[in-house]
Amino acid sequence: MRILTFALFFLFTACSSIQFDRSAVPSMPLLGQSSPQGYDSYLTGFEYPFEVKYFGVEFMGEYLPMAFMDISPDEGKQTRSTVVLFHGKNFNGAYWERTAKDLLKRGHRVIIPDQIGFGKSAKPLDYQYSFHALADNTRRLLDSLEVEEVALVGHSMGGMVATRFALMFPERVELLAMVNPIGLEDWKRKVAYTPLDARIEAALKKDRDSIVEYQRVHYYDGNWSEEFESYARHLIGWTEGRDREHMALIDALTVEMVFTQPVLYEFDLILAPTLLILGTRDRTALGRANAPEQIARNLGRYDRLGVRTCNRIARCRLIEFDNIGHMPQVEDYRRYISALSAFLNYEL
Repeated sequence: MRILTFALFFLFTACSSIQFDRSAVPSMPLLGQSSPQGYDSYLTGFEYPFEVKYFGVEFMGEYLPMAFMDISPDEGKQTRSTVVLFHGKNFNGAYWERTAKDLLKRGHRVIIPDQIGFGKSAKPLDYQYSFHALADNTRRLLDSLEVEEVALVGHSMGGMVATRFALMFPERVELLAMVNPIGLEDWKRKVAYTPLDARIEAALKKDRDSIVEYQRVHYYDGNWSEEFESYARHLIGWTEGRDREHMALIDALTVEMVFTQPVLYEFDLILAPTLLILGTRDRTALGRANAPEQIARNLGRYDRLGVRTCNRIARCRLIEFDNIGHMPQVEDYRRYISALSAFLNYEL
C-alpha cells in the first residue's frame, strides 16, 4: 500500500498544478471532462444553483482556480449586508442553495466560496492545506470583489474556517455564526494519531455504500432520503470517477488538517458577536473509532459542547435544537433559518 501511495502522490503532483493568467480567470476549470461514470476532481457536470465564477489564488508562482458564487438581491432592493457561507468538509457550496435564496429575499448579498481542495475548486497535492491558508484565500477573494465587512456563517468544518478568518481579520467581521461546527474539542489529545498513508488507504476504500451508511447514521439518525442523497452525490461521484485516487489523497490531506489544527484554544480572542446553532443529537468526532471505549463515548457530545464553547466566546448566543443532528439546516430548516436570519438582522 505504501508503494502505491507514493506512486499516486508523485503521479498526481506532476499533473495537478494549474496555471493561468490572473487577468483571464477561466469560465470553466482547466481540468475536466465529464467521466462516463462519476465526477472528475472539478465536479464537471455537477450542477450548482447559481452561476459559478473563478478567482485565481496565487500559489508558488501559479494560479489555482477557486470557485465561488456571488449573488445579490434584485436590482433596486436595498442590501442589508454581505454574508459569506463556508461549507463543511463533506460538502460544497451547492448545499447552501436554500439558505442563500432566503437570505437574498431578506436583502443580503451572499458569497459562497468552494475552498481550495473542495467542490469545483483546484485540488493540488503539493498545497499546504491549513485553515490559515483557506481563510486568507477567502480574504483575497473578498478583496477582488471589493467587499470589506462581512457576516460569516460556517457549517461543520466551515465553522473552523470561519473562526480562523474572524481571528485573522477581526476588523472585517461584523458577525459570526456557526452551525454544528466541528473542532469544538481537541481530538488529537484523546485519539491516537493516524498516519497519512493509513488515511489514504481508508479513503481509497470509500464507496457509495460506506458514504451513505456514515451519513445515514451520523447525520440523519438512521434515516435516508433522496434529499439526503443529493447532499452526498458529489462524494459518491468522486469514488466512481476517473480521479478517485487523486480525491482519496485530497480527502486524507484535508482530514489531517482538521485533526491537527484546532481552533478552540483561541475562541476567547473572537471579537465579533457570535451565534452558535447546535443540533444536540450530533456526535461527530474525528477518530472516535481509534479511541478506547470509555473515551469514545464522551467524544462529540454536542449536548455538552455548546455551553462550554459559548462560555469561551465573549459575545456568544447559543441556540440548541433537541433531537437534531449535524445538519440543522436540513432536519429543521424552519427553526434554523429563523434563528440565523434574526441574528443577521440584529434581532437576537
